[in-house]
Amino acid sequence: MPIPDVTVILGAYEAMPYLIRCLESVESQSIGAHRMEIVAVDDGSTDGTGEFLEEFAARSAVATTVVRQANSGGPSGPRNVGLGMARGRYVFFLDADDYLGQEALARMVAMADRAHTDVVLGKVVGVDRGAPRSMWTTTKDRVDVYNSKVIYTLSAQKLFRRALLERLALRFDEGLRTGEDALFTMEAYLCGAGVSVISDYTCYYLVGRDDGKHATKSGTYEWRFDSMRAMMELIHRLEPAGPKRDFLMVRPFTVGMLQQFGPRFLKNSERVRRHKAELAAPLMDAYWNDGVARRIKVAERLRLVCVARGRADLLVDHLTYLRAETVPDLVRSPGGDRLYLGYPHFRDASAGFRDCDFEVTVPDWHDGRRVDPPGAAAYRASLPRRVARRMRSDLRRWRSRLSTG
Repeated sequence: MPIPDVTVILGAYEAMPYLIRCLESVESQSIGAHRMEIVAVDDGSTDGTGEFLEEFAARSAVATTVVRQANSGGPSGPRNVGLGMARGRYVFFLDADDYLGQEALARMVAMADRAHTDVVLGKVVGVDRGAPRSMWTTTKDRVDVYNSKVIYTLSAQKLFRRALLERLALRFDEGLRTGEDALFTMEAYLCGAGVSVISDYTCYYLVGRDDGKHATKSGTYEWRFDSMRAMMELIHRLEPAGPKRDFLMVRPFTVGMLQQFGPRFLKNSERVRRHKAELAAPLMDAYWNDGVARRIKVAERLRLVCVARGRADLLVDHLTYLRAETVPDLVRSPGGDRLYLGYPHFRDASAGFRDCDFEVTVPDWHDGRRVDPPGAAAYRASLPRRVARRMRSDLRRWRSRLSTG
């Protein structure tokens, strides 16, 4: 059989009736049945999911392979089974609850072929649930994790070049109970040949189940710490120490660690508070530093500083202050070159905080207004000149290479 352009890998568990619309959306893809295949894995369903998949495979013009297996306990196993059977130049991971825009696969494959990128993000919208938005501002042929917002969408619902996945022997970590897709996607971002973003067409519809069985709604805080640990270890392994690693580490600290030490922490029992602190301590010791801290807003940074120092008492003070919606003082240094937000224990020697813990180092908010670090306006004003200088420098180097070549 000819090699298809794309293999749609569909893991399904108790997916009825959502699976019906999901498969209809694949079958109606404008790319055409002859350019794709489906590998569907029923993960031990008891609601007729497996039977429906087999009926679909028997009648559909899309070449469909159905695997029925005992329940594996999560999405990683079915996705890995699908990857092992995929023949397409690209693979797309589709959740059985969701569905595709009619031109999704055609647009994503065309983008990857044109831009020679290894990952393509098609615009995602939520149906009765939230969806990421910050990365869908502009369609771009090529971006990376440092010059875009793609790091804030690490779900698996993307087009991946299968050659990349095979070169890296990249599979989903079946030992993780949550966050396995983030780990997989981050490695593909960092090790692949660039990322493309399609923002001018809705490729993927993320559906909220009305039966409350969506996987992201389940899980324990211990699983979340396992996921954070795996992500931090991955970043540490793939990115050398320096500003780029610090930039990447912001993600697991702000989308992960902060959630465990947010308002819910005030409702946790003393036992749970102690356990969370114990789980966080080795991660903070290994990966938290000033380079990461200075990339985070003050109120969030202070929570993480409290965690890093094992000061649950100060964390409770800070969370209580935030819950009361009290506005901190805005304090400027005598020379005007630094700006601070005066949250609790600012310049309280007994608490052990440093002034830099309260310093505004990235755009922040105070009393409903944006606050920029001193010098940020001048930096933005000089940006066009610096870009022009870099372009002239690149042009000179290019001309020099031509003359010596």
